[in-house]
Amino acid sequence: MRKKTPLLLAILSFLPVPALAHPHIFIDAKFEVAAAPDGSIGELRNVWSFDEVFSSSVLMDFGKAGNQALTASELKAVGKTVRDSLAQYGYYTNVTIDGKAVPMAKPDDVKADYKNGSLTLSFSLKPEQKTFLKGTTIFGIYDKTLYTAVDFATDNDMTISGAALSRCKRKVIRPNPKEVMAENQAALTSMFFSDPKGTDYSLLVATRLEVQC
Repeated sequence: MRKKTPLLLAILSFLPVPALAHPHIFIDAKFEVAAAPDGSIGELRNVWSFDEVFSSSVLMDFGKAGNQALTASELKAVGKTVRDSLAQYGYYTNVTIDGKAVPMAKPDDVKADYKNGSLTLSFSLKPEQKTFLKGTTIFGIYDKTLYTAVDFATDNDMTISGAALSRCKRKVIRPNPKEVMAENQAALTSMFFSDPKGTDYSLLVATRLEVQC
């Protein structure tokens, strides 16, 4: 395989990112919770469109020189790299039911596409064990290191589907970073010294989908 872009390596490897770090990679995301007929989580569907700088770097390192496109085999190589490496980050997917974490299995595959100068990744996740939607389920798609910014342009980019979810209420939560910092100043100071990756801060400011059943 051709050498991977430094930015791709950055998104897929552990990095010494300081607390409250500035994002270097930007994703426009769409997320869907699809329920199974029995009321359990069927699959979590993700579509990520990357910024032009990151996309062009992937094109340069995975594609043929001078060719502004990626072949099917090159796209497959990108998808495989992401599937294998993002596992250590849980694919930026964080799910809790009444505060208890729900582990996700590795996706069957990650499909990559490159059009109009943008790399797009599509994949679905399923819980490691059958998990029913009950109580309050919170879905968060974010990078705990804050190196990558995952953005949902509108509330309609975080959706639910399936007849079993007709009994549930959906709410998109968009915390205001400035308000979070003001309300948690003392705690954030402690985080800075105890957690150089700023993991806890990312939990406070991430856009989340809340489903109450």
